[in-house]
Amino acid sequence: MYVSSSDRRLAELVDWLNNDVALDIQQITPASSDASFRRYFRVEHRDGCHIAMDAPPDRENTEPFVRVAGLLKPSDIHIPNIYQQNSRQGFLLLEDLGSTSFLDRLQTGDAELLYRQAMDSLFKLQTGVNPIDCGLPAYDSALLLRELAIFYEWFLEKLLGIAIPDTLATPLNAILIASALEQPQVCVHRDFHSRNLMVLEHDSPGVIDFQDAVVGPISYDLVSLLRDCYIAWPDQQVIGWAKDYHQRLRAAGLIQADFNSFKRWFDLMGMQRHLKAVGIFGRLHLRDGKSNYLADIPRTLAYISGVCDIYPELAEMQQFLQEQVMPAYGVSA
Repeated sequence: MYVSSSDRRLAELVDWLNNDVALDIQQITPASSDASFRRYFRVEHRDGCHIAMDAPPDRENTEPFVRVAGLLKPSDIHIPNIYQQNSRQGFLLLEDLGSTSFLDRLQTGDAELLYRQAMDSLFKLQTGVNPIDCGLPAYDSALLLRELAIFYEWFLEKLLGIAIPDTLATPLNAILIASALEQPQVCVHRDFHSRNLMVLEHDSPGVIDFQDAVVGPISYDLVSLLRDCYIAWPDQQVIGWAKDYHQRLRAAGLIQADFNSFKRWFDLMGMQRHLKAVGIFGRLHLRDGKSNYLADIPRTLAYISGVCDIYPELAEMQQFLQEQVMPAYGVSA
């Protein structure tokens, strides 16, 4: 098959698939891309269909994906099988989990069913991986702080031209990090949301994009799922789902905290995640030319503001958002 010589990586991928993997390729088409430098291609061949990952070695590393896949597989989460790998060139051949994400289906589908399936999968993740001996890096204070700095640097300073006062940032960081670290620590997917969950006919969802997994706060993946940067639900519905999941965690002995304490963890963890996400969206626009994520910033800022409304210790941050940040981005306060 013909591949444009202007796409050197794709030409190398096709060469690897043809010659090393010995696939009789009939068609190769873009499957998706993400907020990294990875690309995914759907490879149709004589014996079926697979997904090929292209992860340029100077920008990405396939080893974490392979290592975490091996860790998650025994927990019975439906992740893509890895059929072939070439870490030197940065290529993987994966099981094809289809092209319909939860985000696609949620526009018209049964949200209760989909979220029940997603939380079943999350429960398997949190109970099936031992955080003590899994070998995953810790979601420690240094990493949490680096993520918050993405918001301050890329969104506030570089995109909006606003500097957050140290007198505001320092106590905010302390509140969010302390809340994260006092929670029970479990295996955390770190991007458990509707774009990374695939609708399958059997054993749904398929879970992708797990290579950045860490050991971290028990509320992290739940708030990532329920307060999704890409789709929002009424707060009472979100709280209902969170209550159900909290009861499940308590019944399994993973958590002793009552729901009010868990809800505070959930809210503050979501705020930390959403601050990071807004910063990443700004960075994708400014540095990487990926501007489609800008449309998700108002929704994500609304989550942040909503949490600030609840807790008196975040009143100054709320004032900063309402008086400076949101007007500068063109979002009504």
